[in-house]
Amino acid sequence: MRRFVIILVAFFLVTKVLCQDVADRKKVAVVLSGGGAKGMAHIGALKVIERAGIPVDIVCGTSMGSIVGGLYAIGYNADVLDSIVRNQDWSYVITDKEDLAQQSLADREKQNTYVISRGLTIGKRNENDGGIIKGKNLAELFWKLCTGYTDSIDFSHDLPIPFACVATDIVDNTEYDFHSGCLPQAMRASMAIPAVFSPVRKGDHVLVDGGLRNNYPADIAREMGADIIIGVTVQGAPRTAEDLGGTMSILSQIVDVNCKNKYDENLAMTDVPIRVNTTGYGAASFSANAIDTLIRRGEEEAMKHWDELMTLKDQIGIDKTYAPPRLTLLRPAVMSEKIKIIAYEFENMTQQDERFLREKFQLKEGDSIDVRKQEQITTAMRMDLFYQNAKSRTVPNGDGYQLILTAGNRKTSQVNAGFRFDTEEYAAVQLGADFPLKTSLPMNAEFTLRLGKRMMGRAELTFHPRSFTRPAISYSFHRNDVNIYYKGDRDYSVVYNQHQAEFSPVNLNVRNFNVRMSIRWDYLHYQDKLVADAINSQELLLENSSYISYRAQIKYNSENSWHFPTRGARFKAEYAYLTDNFTKLEGKPGMSDVNANWRMSFALSEHFTVQPMVYGRLLFGSIVPVVFANVMGGEWFGHYLEQQMPFAGVGYVEYTRPFVVAAQLQAQQSLGSGHYLLLRLATAQHAAVIKDIPDSKMMLGCQAAYYYNTMLGPIGVTLGYSNKTKEPYFYINLGYEF
Repeated sequence: MRRFVIILVAFFLVTKVLCQDVADRKKVAVVLSGGGAKGMAHIGALKVIERAGIPVDIVCGTSMGSIVGGLYAIGYNADVLDSIVRNQDWSYVITDKEDLAQQSLADREKQNTYVISRGLTIGKRNENDGGIIKGKNLAELFWKLCTGYTDSIDFSHDLPIPFACVATDIVDNTEYDFHSGCLPQAMRASMAIPAVFSPVRKGDHVLVDGGLRNNYPADIAREMGADIIIGVTVQGAPRTAEDLGGTMSILSQIVDVNCKNKYDENLAMTDVPIRVNTTGYGAASFSANAIDTLIRRGEEEAMKHWDELMTLKDQIGIDKTYAPPRLTLLRPAVMSEKIKIIAYEFENMTQQDERFLREKFQLKEGDSIDVRKQEQITTAMRMDLFYQNAKSRTVPNGDGYQLILTAGNRKTSQVNAGFRFDTEEYAAVQLGADFPLKTSLPMNAEFTLRLGKRMMGRAELTFHPRSFTRPAISYSFHRNDVNIYYKGDRDYSVVYNQHQAEFSPVNLNVRNFNVRMSIRWDYLHYQDKLVADAINSQELLLENSSYISYRAQIKYNSENSWHFPTRGARFKAEYAYLTDNFTKLEGKPGMSDVNANWRMSFALSEHFTVQPMVYGRLLFGSIVPVVFANVMGGEWFGHYLEQQMPFAGVGYVEYTRPFVVAAQLQAQQSLGSGHYLLLRLATAQHAAVIKDIPDSKMMLGCQAAYYYNTMLGPIGVTLGYSNKTKEPYFYINLGYEF
């Protein structure tokens, strides 16, 4: 009997809550303003609104408010939104960089070499032109988060919570209100800051940030039937003439002044206005600390209105103990689990490219795929088929889903530019260009030109068959002007031209791995040489010569940052057999080159990382041409010479004996916001015979460096010392290494 009474009481309470929720009560709208990164504060305010038990019947937003509001409207509650924004790499999301996890190692290297990259497309008009940032990664994030809501829908009837957002049509400078359409496209249009992000083109409309016409759309909430409005705004205090001292502050002021349209009258119709203090932060404050502070400030400001929110329940017509059902995403499975694909649709794509994707990924109707495979297909459309604006989406179809693959414009070329300065070679510039070729078998032509003390030109043709290997053929020209040192003193200088032609039938890229097998021809033509009075230990035999070598190389890189990793590993191993007539070297067995390096990163705390590394190079054979002999020194592998190995405390390259083994330990301290302090200790032993390595004199070196990681590359200064040179080493680096 007691159990029956408990069940009856529980049933009565649940029925009462449900009846209250569907009863004829007043409708509540939450309106979220624009403000870029400052809009993270909306999430904190939503947490308090949920905690207070306020039902949300309508959501309206502009710019960042449209993103937070749109995701909230499809079922992402405030806690989930908090997790989503904290787990994003915003330095990737708000740029057009390719996802490192989806790139080959060569593509990652390009991304960390060039400062400027610009793509050109075939077509009458590139719909992504018109801004510094095309917004490719933002759009991909929106499409992924809105899975299940990417078709053309009615925002008032097809979403769990009715939703609307605002954009500005710059064709006639009018307000464009989204009440229907493609949800991720609407969100992307609403936050397209003019000149920063490319506009969204929709028919005859060219849409940019809605804040220019209606940054706080409370009037739209009223039109949608809201009786009560809870609003969250993140506008800062008005700027004075003294505040407008820089370019960014002036641009921000222009946007803010335009955002005043309708603001005061819309704020006046708001029942509970929550004005978050965002002092110290701007529209681009996407750092982890900034996001944490803005969410916290939004929550704190909303808590100051707690009594108003509780009083509001009486006006709404609900009990003070009322709590609406917690928001949940209706289709959470599509984000992590496999879904059944009933049909594939290939938009704006040739039959040849469709066949390429079907065969490469074994796409068959009725099979199941997950989000990761969907991302891999999209990446292949960009990297293999050269569709710059490729995207994919799933829409419900019967008992499963339909996967729609949209090609967009085909890229015709990608032009790149990088520049650097250091205290050893001074200024250098590197230019690059990629040209996809429209052939039956997808191919890509790549050209590279380096200008400076060392000059280089390279042309490479890469084939993209349906298999994962990408055979390549290349030619490169190097004009090297190199100083070789011995115990800190310059031994000689040499200027020479090096021609290389290489064919790689095996060029396999699988995420973090690259396996390459090739045959290479080298021709060296020496022009000038300046020799010291006494030639040390190395015989200087510099005669014009040509070589044929057979090479096998494996690379692995799982580091989470190209320059300042805190986790992951980097490994490279290579074997080369050098000849001058395909089989022998000067009538004797050829030279065998075995080299490897392996580095791992271990984060001992949030800001402190240690990175042990072992490396070496072993040259077997009675003849070792001077141009391929071992050299050590400098900051990086292969910087001045292909076979160069770095060593702490040694600036310029120094010759060593044929058998070298070395170890390095680096401590990396993050000082916050891109600032790093590095301490490096190194030791090495080298000998003429491999068995003599343990008995050889030990090289020791140390150096300390400070670096600041910028959009133009790492900028830093290094000071070191070694027992090899017995003198201090000072080095300044500005920009990416190439």
